Amino acid sequence: MHATMHLKQRDGALDLLKWLALLCMVLDHLRYVGFSIDLLYVPGRLAFPWFCLAMAANLARKPAVVNGGQWRYLGWLLLFSAVSEIPYRMFIPNPDTFNVLPTLTLGLLVARGWQQPSLQSCLLAVGALLLAAFFSQRVMFGFFGVLLPLVLLWVIHRPWYFALMAGLICLACNQWQVLYFSVRLGNGVAMAAVATCLIAPWLGLFLLRHAKNVKAPPMRRWAYALYPVHFLLLLALRQAIA
Repeated sequence: MHATMHLKQRDGALDLLKWLALLCMVLDHLRYVGFSIDLLYVPGRLAFPWFCLAMAANLARKPAVVNGGQWRYLGWLLLFSAVSEIPYRMFIPNPDTFNVLPTLTLGLLVARGWQQPSLQSCLLAVGALLLAAFFSQRVMFGFFGVLLPLVLLWVIHRPWYFALMAGLICLACNQWQVLYFSVRLGNGVAMAAVATCLIAPWLGLFLLRHAKNVKAPPMRRWAYALYPVHFLLLLALRQAIA
């Protein structure tokens, strides 16, 4: 009976969002395999905001409680932040930042501080914001990337047009200056990337609200391992076609 109740609690739209975010991330990283396909940068702009939205959706469905669930969530992120760094640096040539999981970890602390304003949570949130501000050049997606989970948690139950504000934050954490300069030069990929950043939160929210009956495969804790593993698989592919 317990297993049946657990299955009924699965949100098919949320699982679908996670799988689509993973697909967009892999498509984006295919650019580093050896294929000169700049257009893959465009769907890649969906990956990070959709992962942040999945985090926000989980927080919204499971508000802060007394048990240690939130610390397990944080612990898994910290563990795979460390595990993923070596595969990330093996695959990405001369990276300027850490892998994306530290950004999501800091973002979780900030969102939790707003959701559960206890002294401990607030101190952790302030510490995360300070780290993001002082080390914004080393944090993937920078200070605004750390803010994005909080912004999405704030808009997730509000009318769709609030997602446009989240789109501006999404654009700000995607090197908007470089994109804007490329747009001025008439670069079509940059134009599409800017548009994708702006609509990514709205598109994700639309999916969460209107794909409830989708039966996507459940993405559980084992899915954390997909992040470092996909770097190793793409690295093997790059070496195979070199």
